[in-house]
This record gives sequence, C-alpha cells and structure tokens, in this order.
Amino acid sequence: MLECGSTCCSMAARLTTFVVVGIVAATFIAGLIVGAQRDDSDGPIDLIIHNGRVFTADADGTMAEALAVRGNRLVRVGSDREVLRLRRPQTQVVDAQRAAVVPGFNDAHVHFIGGGLALEAIDLLGATDLDEIERRIRDWAVANPDDPWVIGRGWYYEPFPGGLPTRQLLDAIVPDRPARLVSYDGHTAWVNTRALALAGIDRRTPDPVNGVIVRDPRTGDATGVLKESAMALVGRVVPAPTKEDRARALRAAVREAQRHGVTSVQVAGGSLEDLDVYDEAARAKDLGVRLYAALSAPGAPTEAWLTDLEAARVKYADDPLFKAGAIKIAADGVIEAHTAAMLEPYANREGSGTPTIAPDDLNKGVRLADARGWQVMTHAIGDRAIRMALDAYAHAERSNRKPARGRRHRIEHIETVHPADFPRFGALGVIASMQPYHGSPTPAQIDVWTRNIGAERAARGWPYATIAARGGRLAFGSDWPVVPLNPMLGIHTAVNRTAPDGLPRDGWNPGQKLTLEAALRAYTAGSAWASFDEGRKGTLTAGMLADVVVLSTDIFAPSARASLSSARPVLTVFDGKVVYRRDAGTD
Repeated sequence: MLECGSTCCSMAARLTTFVVVGIVAATFIAGLIVGAQRDDSDGPIDLIIHNGRVFTADADGTMAEALAVRGNRLVRVGSDREVLRLRRPQTQVVDAQRAAVVPGFNDAHVHFIGGGLALEAIDLLGATDLDEIERRIRDWAVANPDDPWVIGRGWYYEPFPGGLPTRQLLDAIVPDRPARLVSYDGHTAWVNTRALALAGIDRRTPDPVNGVIVRDPRTGDATGVLKESAMALVGRVVPAPTKEDRARALRAAVREAQRHGVTSVQVAGGSLEDLDVYDEAARAKDLGVRLYAALSAPGAPTEAWLTDLEAARVKYADDPLFKAGAIKIAADGVIEAHTAAMLEPYANREGSGTPTIAPDDLNKGVRLADARGWQVMTHAIGDRAIRMALDAYAHAERSNRKPARGRRHRIEHIETVHPADFPRFGALGVIASMQPYHGSPTPAQIDVWTRNIGAERAARGWPYATIAARGGRLAFGSDWPVVPLNPMLGIHTAVNRTAPDGLPRDGWNPGQKLTLEAALRAYTAGSAWASFDEGRKGTLTAGMLADVVVLSTDIFAPSARASLSSARPVLTVFDGKVVYRRDAGTD
C-alpha cells in the first residue's frame, strides 16, 4: 500500500505538472496568435498598403511587401501575410499592385511660397527656342490683360544669341506694360524698357554691390539684363505680394507638393513674415506638408541680427509639422551668369567671379550663428565659394563648443568641387544639400554651364557620388521653382546621369551615378537627417510618422531604371491620411 500510494502520488504530481505546462503553453500560443492579429498597442488599424515593393530606406536597404498605419504612425512593416492579419472592417486597404512604395519625399531645398506664386505666372521652363519663349509670354499677356505687370520665370540662357536676352526683344512682345522675367536659375532678370524706366535705371545708374546692370558696350545703355543684386532695382517697383497672396500661394504649393509625393519641405531662405504665414496655416490645420524654414541672412550674420531672430528660434522650435532653426547665407552666384566664385578664371571670360561675402566675414558670421545653436545653410556653387563655406564651418568647430544635438551645417547646390575638398565634407560632418536635376544634361541647361567653366571643372559637375564615397552625407531637393518640384526628375538624373529622354546614352560624367537606393535615401532619410528629423521620418519603419508614397510602377525592376522620370505618385499619404490620389488619365 505504501508503494502504491507513493506511485499514485508521483503520477498525480506529474499529471499536475503536465496540466500546468499545457495551460502555460496554450496561453503563450494564444498570445502569439493575438499578437499576430493586432499590434501590441490598443486601437484599430486605420490604413494598410499591401502587395507593394516597399522600400524602407533604412540603413540596410530592407524591402517589404506591406505596411499598416494607426493614427499618424506606422505600426507594422513586413510581409503581406503579417500585415493583412491586422485588417479590421473599418481599415482602409490599398492594393499597391506590385508598384514601389517609398517614404514621403523630403525636398531639402525649396522656395515654397515663391513656387506657389510662380504657378500663377509665366512658366518658361522647357522652352528651348525663341519662338516658344515668345509664344508663352504673349499668350499669358493676352490671357491676363488687367495685370499691371507681366511676370514670369524659367528662361534658359542657351536660346538667346550670346547667351542673354535684350529689352528690345521683350518690348516687341510686351509693349504696353512693364515686364520682368527671371531666369531659370533665379539669378538674372530680363526686363523691358518700361520696367527699366519705372526703376529709374539708365546709363548713369551705378552697379549695386554684388550686382551687374548689363550694358551695351557701344552706348552704355542697359540691355534689359540684371544680374544678382541688380535684380532688386526692378524688384522694388514690382507690386509686392500681400500676406493674402502669400497664403494663397502656400496653399497652392501644398497641393503641388502632394501631387508629387512630397510630404516634407525645407525652405531655403525667407523672412520672419513668411514664418507667420506658415504658422497660421499650421494652426488652421491647412499645412499639408512638414515644413522646416530657414531665414535669409542679409550678408554675413551679425550679433544684432541674430539677437532679433532669437524669439523666432524659440517660438518655432522643434515640431513635427513646422519649425525654424536655420539661417541661409549666400556665398556666390551661379556659373551661367559668371557670378559663381571660382578658384581659377572662367574659361570664356576674364575673372573668376567674386564671392558675395568676404571670407573673414563669412567665418565670423558662421561662428556667431553656430554659437547660438543655429544650423547654417550656405549657398555655394563655385569651387572657391564651396571652399570658403568649408573653411567657415571648420572655423566654427575650432571656436565653439559642440552643441548638444551636434553640428549639421550644410552647403547648398555644390555644382563643381576642387578635388582637395571632397573629403572635407565627411571630416567636418557637413551635409551636401544638392539638387541633381540642375545637372540634367539637356543642352538648354548644361551647354552654357560647361562652356563657362571648361571641360576639366565640368567633369566634376554635381559630384554626389564622390562626396558620398568620401564619407559625406547627401540630402536631395529640387530648388523649386527654379526647376519642377517633381522628385523623380532628380532621382532619374542621379541614377542615370541622362536627360529624361535617355541622352547621352551612357550618361554625362557617368562616374557620378548613384544606385537607385542611394538616390532614394538622399531624397528621404538623408533629407530627414539634414533637418534633425531622422528620429521621426525618412524611413518606413515601425513608430515613424506615416508619410508614404505609392508610385505608378515598380521602379526597382531593372527595366524601369532608364525611365525613372516617368514614374508618378498614384497615392500620397501624409500624417496617416490619403491627401492625393491620382485619377486615371491625369499627369
């Protein structure tokens, strides 16, 4: 009996153990099932995008099939199977039809209100001959007879004899009112005789500092072309947009951005008044993009000027929707107008271009801004201006304590670099904020640029691959309205180094080609880094803000690489909500 009793007790103990283990195992399995069916957090899934080629833009280049959104955050990125299990009756489900799904594009260099205003003016981008230029100007003037000025932008230098237009040509098109048309690069204005007269410009008018009134070499009369700061001589008599005009332009710009899959923009210069326009739109829940604003410095920043801005820096501090924290300094002009600052003389003209700011003044201004915690964005196109900017950032690093968030100063544009300066981007942690579509090798854009600096320096044009290979960080943007806002134009250029038509066949300076993945990261994760936002956007990973774009095709297919510029967003998701859906047959 004792032996039987002991055995029975032992069996009962083992049975109890089995039951407990079974209960624990069942509970664990049930937990796994529930966890697979819903995210750990409470609440339903609002949006699922599946059956896609999801490029996460993370450091490993991870690809997925689907993603799930709750509120304005990504909660799951993975396979169709694991994401579709989260679907509930109220979940909006989008079939990407095996097309590419990418993070919302982040344009790292844009003039946003100016772009919105340009939508209402004459658009000369893409007009590559005089007949087309004249037709567009005349058509707009006829369609807008009550406008006191004829305003537009986007003309290329190449179609005009000698590379520059004349007032007489514009007088013949617009004889009845003043006209001002800004070049595609934004650094030269073409005006008619009426505009010159209103501005009081004649043969006795001196050139302003950092500006040129182009004159007839025989008579000394103004030809109708104004470079750099001379543009302001006419600009000050053009009716200024009102605050209501700028607010309307902002709304138009937001719609244009959403149409192109751009969910974040970084405004490369502006005024305190612009900040008020952005802030009012944000408070009214009418700002449908995330916006980071830089303020334009009138020359070198001074202590007094920076003190005047301090309240704005505090008021518009870090925020996922709208913030300010950068200042924009211009160190030179553009190569097309011979105003970019070069280390050696231009190939077809005496002189090497004069910086718009003295090196010592730039060093001091950057040091002062850095000490106060501002991010500095320096416009530098020529190799001399780029070296000056790098020197100024190095001076600030030697002079000031490192800020708690680190330094992420930037150089904007970077069109040709001296070989000795390539490794300095990585060594100094300077962000290369570049606009690849500026280097699209269409004759209208690249021929004048190349002639002006010669083959050797042109061979280092838009050297994003070399900068990245030497440890530099890339952030891509458009410079809209200088060129179209469409990110796929820049991505096509960066990957193929061809114009949208595929020419030249092997690419212009093909050694600077990027992989598609690297170009996409520069337009998403790289731009997020450039504005101190990598912790909340730029990648499609769990916990990040739900800014997503579904494209019209699988751009990762090898057959699609040559035609990247033709890909279009079919769906733009901003802050977890669908804000743009492409209808069949629309561009």
